[in-house]
Amino acid sequence: MDDDRMEKIKQRAYEIFQREGGILGNHDRHWHQAEMEIDREAALPLTAGDVLPETGEIDSADVLTVEALAMRTGISGDEAQELLDRLGNDRVAIEQAARSLKVKRRS
Repeated sequence: MDDDRMEKIKQRAYEIFQREGGILGNHDRHWHQAEMEIDREAALPLTAGDVLPETGEIDSADVLTVEALAMRTGISGDEAQELLDRLGNDRVAIEQAARSLKVKRRS
């Protein structure tokens, strides 16, 4: 495995771990998700339109954003799209609503 790719996956898995509250026990899922994200990013052509604004805003029409939100939070793609459409560009509110939705679904 390429050392650069391995380091990117390691860093991304740690970021996922932190984003999910630093709860131990999900290493394999974090690693697998990081692998998929890094490999997907490597396969995509990068353009200026692919970069997220530094303000934390996201474009709800971006299919990869919808998919990434669904994967990160464990909700469906349709649920992720609905949250993005309803909450606009507020990344923090979207992430919180997605996690809340997942918790409600488990109950």
